Amino acid sequence: MRNVITFISILILNVAFAQVSDFKSIDFTVADNIANLKKGRNLDNLPLLAHELTYKLDTDVEKFRAIYTWVCTNIKGDLSVSDKVLHKRKKHKNDSLSYTQWNNNYLKKAFKKLHKHKKTMCTGYAYLLKQLCFFANIECEIINGYGRSFDTNVESLELINHSWNAVKLNNKWYLCDATWSSGYFLGNIFIQDYNDGYFLTEPTLFAKNHIPKDKKWFLDNTLIDSEYLASPLVYSETYKHKTLPISPQNMHVELKKGEHLNFSFKTLESIDFDKVSLVHFVGINPVDFEINNLKEDNGLVSFSTTFKHTGFYDVHLAIGDDVVATYTVKVTK
Repeated sequence: MRNVITFISILILNVAFAQVSDFKSIDFTVADNIANLKKGRNLDNLPLLAHELTYKLDTDVEKFRAIYTWVCTNIKGDLSVSDKVLHKRKKHKNDSLSYTQWNNNYLKKAFKKLHKHKKTMCTGYAYLLKQLCFFANIECEIINGYGRSFDTNVESLELINHSWNAVKLNNKWYLCDATWSSGYFLGNIFIQDYNDGYFLTEPTLFAKNHIPKDKKWFLDNTLIDSEYLASPLVYSETYKHKTLPISPQNMHVELKKGEHLNFSFKTLESIDFDKVSLVHFVGINPVDFEINNLKEDNGLVSFSTTFKHTGFYDVHLAIGDDVVATYTVKVTK
């Protein structure tokens, strides 16, 4: 029975990751170069910008790539806008009508700031991507939902706080997040650091930290029909490595001292076993757990570890220097 379950799991994973390879044969070099050549263009004439980014490209996916790359590398995150919207969402959490009225008025100011200073929040990124796609005759939708991070929507879905896009290419919908592709904040400073992992991400991985308000935008029936699960936290590096944590399924794990805990993750890339580690931090110093039975089968990497002492642990799965998943482990007697 275990072999049957393993086979089914691998089959499901292979189907899920198939979306990533839909455009494996496409070379995006030309699209990326066009985006780079148009760097610094203003937003005064979106139809002209969309034309300049796409008219030399033959396929919709290449056109979308040029638009996506340009948005992610030319628009900066605005923490003040994001904080203000988040504050209002919390304040009007139980009064969606009053929040909607406030938001509709505020978005006008936010979009003016976007056009003038090329700085925005997640809704601005999603809006701009949709507008440029419209002028390039590409169907694109704004998706609102719950963005999971280390400080929000961690264990339960408490507050809608994020927006991203779905784009239709070759009669099939795909998911992307221009906000999280564009970079990150170091304190109050925005660091522009393009992450390709959020471009046309496969739905199962995307759902690790993107939960749409409208479940149909999971784009995966197994996700649509399932209840919300507080899965391990994932990070931008998880997407960069195209790594899908499989087990444990839950972020919070409880076991007894001396028990084995099995870990597994799916990867599209060949992986050096020497770079796989499981760590926790004592102060600022990482401490490695001993990894046993590390193996790879059809892209599914698995191993186990044993907790020899009782206590609470923040356990981080790492590939090289990058943390790709975080769990909390309670070890009892």
